[in-house]
Amino acid sequence: MEGLLSVFTAFGLSASAGLNAYLPLLVVALLARFTDLITLKPPWDALESGWTIGVLAVLLLIEMFVDKVPALDSVNDVIQTVVRPAAGAVLFAASAGVVSDVHPVLAMICGLLLAGGVHAAKATARPVITGTTGGLLNPVVSTIEDMVALVVSVLSVLLPILGVLFLLLAVALFIRHLRHRQKAAATRM
Repeated sequence: MEGLLSVFTAFGLSASAGLNAYLPLLVVALLARFTDLITLKPPWDALESGWTIGVLAVLLLIEMFVDKVPALDSVNDVIQTVVRPAAGAVLFAASAGVVSDVHPVLAMICGLLLAGGVHAAKATARPVITGTTGGLLNPVVSTIEDMVALVVSVLSVLLPILGVLFLLLAVALFIRHLRHRQKAAATRM
């Protein structure tokens, strides 16, 4: 059962990296450094370094600001096309228990694909949101994405099954919202 929970943790952390690369990395780094909730094995224990935590905090602040500004958020999404899947790969592989049960390369590929898929969905939806709202909702949507990434990251560590369920609910609500907007736009034409 512990192995399955570790896999749920890995999936939740990787998926949240698709929304915000630095937030789940920082959550894992802080929890590993200051609690017994996460134990990182080498080489992933480098995340616990004070320097790493500081750099992640600065990068998180930059991303949180840039992602709320129309046009800059699109540039950020292009840059994050490499960063978010890489962060997902690291988080999946670094999650406690996964590396010992699954080959590290397979774990990294799973994280890469999961975070990359979430990022692709986000990067596809954001221009639509920007275009339909003139950029007015970008800060709101970005804040919601950040909050989902934080909640999923924390739940994935504390209650892995609940974290995965929360993530699935968020994706379902997002898809429903997009479909509703598409139907509304089609009826206006």
